[in-house]
Amino acid sequence: RGLRLGSQAVALESAAAAGITAAAVPPGEVLAAAERRHLELRLEQGSFSVHLDGADAERRIRTPEVTGAVSPVSALPALREWVNARLRRAAAEAGGAVVDGRDIGTVVFPGAVLKVFLTATSDARARRRSAQWGRPVDETTVARESAALEARDRADSTRAVAPLRQAADALPLDTTGLDFEHQVEWIV
Repeated sequence: RGLRLGSQAVALESAAAAGITAAAVPPGEVLAAAERRHLELRLEQGSFSVHLDGADAERRIRTPEVTGAVSPVSALPALREWVNARLRRAAAEAGGAVVDGRDIGTVVFPGAVLKVFLTATSDARARRRSAQWGRPVDETTVARESAALEARDRADSTRAVAPLRQAADALPLDTTGLDFEHQVEWIV
């Protein structure tokens, strides 16, 4: 039993970033703004989705403006703990979950039974993201997105709070040349 929380940590942080970029909220007020705007995880049709202002926030949180604001927002200790508490509660209520994120195995669920640390080249990730968002997968778009991903990786790897790193007991999996089905096959 269990549900897939997926990238909901990033989604919650992205929704917080969407809320602050839209309203120019100072960093010290991000958590209060997230609560005021009713940022929450909701269980719908067997998976969790992020809602902001009572509506599904998926489209709003996948913009370049929001993506660029996520790293600084996700480095705020109070917001991280707020997000982590919601992820832990959602997983507990679901009886377990498959979760991915940048500090899931080291901070959010350090006692998880199975941890897999996924990697891929920034170009492969940029191609996947562009295709996922319905954008052209041309060299210009891939180069721009790849540079943005590398910058975020640097920022997240060097932040003081919950840095991006592989848990000591995580199995590494380079997904550069693997499609989703082959990634699942490797893990299962």
